[in-house]
Amino acid sequence: MTPEPPPPEMIAPPESPAPPPPPPPERYPFWGYLDLAAFVMIAFLGLALDSLLANALLTVIHVKRLLIEIPAQFVYYAFLLGTLAVIFRRYYGQPFWYSMRWVPAGVSASFLATSGILVALGVMLASLLLKTPDINSPMKEYLSDRSTILLIAVFGITVGPFCEEMLFRGFLQPLLVRSLGAAGGILLAAIPFGLLHLQEYGNSWRHGLLITLAGAAFGWMRHRTGSTKAAVMMHAAYNCVFFLLLAVQQVALHKG
Repeated sequence: MTPEPPPPEMIAPPESPAPPPPPPPERYPFWGYLDLAAFVMIAFLGLALDSLLANALLTVIHVKRLLIEIPAQFVYYAFLLGTLAVIFRRYYGQPFWYSMRWVPAGVSASFLATSGILVALGVMLASLLLKTPDINSPMKEYLSDRSTILLIAVFGITVGPFCEEMLFRGFLQPLLVRSLGAAGGILLAAIPFGLLHLQEYGNSWRHGLLITLAGAAFGWMRHRTGSTKAAVMMHAAYNCVFFLLLAVQQVALHKG
């Protein structure tokens, strides 16, 4: 006789396989300091080549220096951002725009514009408190030329803020924040931003300090919103204030 099978309710159900472990959290930023060092070396080489080509063009094409320098600056910025795109895609398989957190800001454009205007007003107040001297500088000479001021203004409100924020707040700041925390990373990323503009203002430390403080404000917005786009819009509004004031000054001088 064969034994009867046990009733179904007594048969133990087969053990279900254990669920797979959750994926590890995304490490952001995924790049490191070796990538930063390689990028800095490439940037210096690109700057040297860009300067050589610009000077060579000036010996052939006799135009105002600024008419060569601004397009050369645009090409240089495109080279730098293209280098980052290659690094992200080639070594990490990551898309450029999302890696740089070119994402919606989560706040209104009016809030970002107002923030930029308030930072500009704060910088002007700090300039008065520091008794920042009115010195002769390359930037002042450029802005005194009515034939090139429009070119500078367009570049300073569009291309300049976009490229600078992508480099300093999109690429550099997240790496420093990961290592030093929010306050340290934001401030340390703002220092080279200020140094970048130092020569334009006759190497005046007061001007460099004020630009560094503005950079820290843009960095705070980038960290608060998680969006580099937000820092770009704030930076553009900040620059717009100074160009509007310059335009008013030029009109007043013309009428006078």
